[in-house]
Amino acid sequence: MFKRILVAVDGSYSALNALDKAIELQQLTHAELYLLCVFKHHSLFEASLSMVRPDRLQIPDQTLSEYARNIVEQAKQHALENGGESVRGFVKGGRPSKTIIKFAKNKEVDLIVMGAHGTHSDKDGMFLGSVSHRVAGRAHCPTMVV
Repeated sequence: MFKRILVAVDGSYSALNALDKAIELQQLTHAELYLLCVFKHHSLFEASLSMVRPDRLQIPDQTLSEYARNIVEQAKQHALENGGESVRGFVKGGRPSKTIIKFAKNKEVDLIVMGAHGTHSDKDGMFLGSVSHRVAGRAHCPTMVV
């Protein structure tokens, strides 16, 4: 049925619920479980607009990447503690919806599982978060929104 299941994680309660559902599916299908956290890339220009002026201008990508790695590690630990097997974690920078879709296609994912609302949902997605709304509408494979 499913060989590779992708779970988009962002540290939100909704993403944790999605991860729990993906673990249940993995136990039924013995699929590989991929965890992906996407952080928004900031340009040098965006970093320069900050109200805080450090001595040396730094792009916050390194901090955001580290934070995303922590989210993936926590999600991976949660998965393993709750019966998950064959769990791999990934961190990517970019626009979340596009990055999730591209990653899923490149890794030949059979199912994307994600929370209905992430840490930064807005009115664009109406009842679904804007990222889950975009992914569900554009992904090459089925998307389960929890």
